[in-house]
Amino acid sequence: MAFKPANNIQDLQYFGEFGGVNPSISDSSTYTFLSAKTMFDTFEGNADGCYLYSRHSSPSNLYLGDALAAMEGTETANVSASGMGAITPVLLQLCGSGDHIVSSRTIYGGTYAFLKNFTPRFNIATSFVDITKLDAVEAAITEKTKVLYCESVSNPLLEVADIKDLAALAKKHNLKLVVDNTFSPLSISPAILGADVVIHSLTKFINGSSDTVGGVVCGTQEFINDLRNVNSGASMLLGATMDSLRASSVLKNLRTLHIRIQQHSKNALYLAERFEQLGLKTVYPGLASHPSHTLFKSMMNAAYGFGGMLTLDVGSAEKANALMELMQNKNLGYLAVSLGFYKTLFSAPGSSTSSEIPEDEQKEMGLSEGLIRFSIGLDDDIERSFQTMKLCMISLDILK
Repeated sequence: MAFKPANNIQDLQYFGEFGGVNPSISDSSTYTFLSAKTMFDTFEGNADGCYLYSRHSSPSNLYLGDALAAMEGTETANVSASGMGAITPVLLQLCGSGDHIVSSRTIYGGTYAFLKNFTPRFNIATSFVDITKLDAVEAAITEKTKVLYCESVSNPLLEVADIKDLAALAKKHNLKLVVDNTFSPLSISPAILGADVVIHSLTKFINGSSDTVGGVVCGTQEFINDLRNVNSGASMLLGATMDSLRASSVLKNLRTLHIRIQQHSKNALYLAERFEQLGLKTVYPGLASHPSHTLFKSMMNAAYGFGGMLTLDVGSAEKANALMELMQNKNLGYLAVSLGFYKTLFSAPGSSTSSEIPEDEQKEMGLSEGLIRFSIGLDDDIERSFQTMKLCMISLDILK
């Protein structure tokens, strides 16, 4: 039977304290106990269903974690205050001094900066490779390697990771495969394909309203328990805890994710096909011209499409900036970082979300100055938006 992530979310049943259709929000930082022994047992992790302090856990956070674990097909999950608040504890939990990580070369700039500039302070080294070349990935593995790290669909170049083969490679070398699935929720289910840990920035598509920052780690009960351990858990000790009010808000938005992702994907495919027909250098996994189009199709949950992210290369930073400013002026979207909003968002990643990557490395990986990253919105009339975008490009001599 095919894995159906939206069904898993839909099948969860939560009631509020007074029978509300939404679970009650645990708006408390600390909790009372009827006995001192119960407090001790809870602190030691031996009292199921009891809460001690909201940095450890809260009912609201557990509701959201359960729903996200159901979506990804993992045993459980731990939510955090940001996407980076999910990524960094995972890597620090899995690696210690002297260990090594093999990472995709094209990843979110904040993750790249953490691996390139921050983890070396702890004597943790990272090799950055073209994740689409399995022989290069395996060649980078050493006896000190502990983690393979990638994004299902990479930021910003939209390279697609072969999660099944990477999982097999990780198993062969006794490594953990950690996958950031932020760009492709519902469309791809990395844990079902063999990933050990799945991460999301909840800030993006999952929340969908650009009003909340959050993250999640989905994995085994054993690993999540390790992250939460009061003595040695990286999530617990680094303290990037999600607020209960925010967790409740994300949970409500999660219930419409399947509808939103379908519309994001529908609109993105429409624009990508039209842009390519105009002769524009367009990258989108749903296009047959994408080098990993067939791979994506083999991994995807077909009902949700190829996602809402696409890129255009208009040749120069000047043209990219002029086009983005004009599109914003025409109310086609916003010149802004992030993604997953109801309006289309566009940015030049070389000078924004990937600016942490040195220019020479940007060029080596194919990240040009004229590249625009689009997070396509939920427009009801995407043809109208396309026609206006086309006029913008004509006026700037991007289209002749």
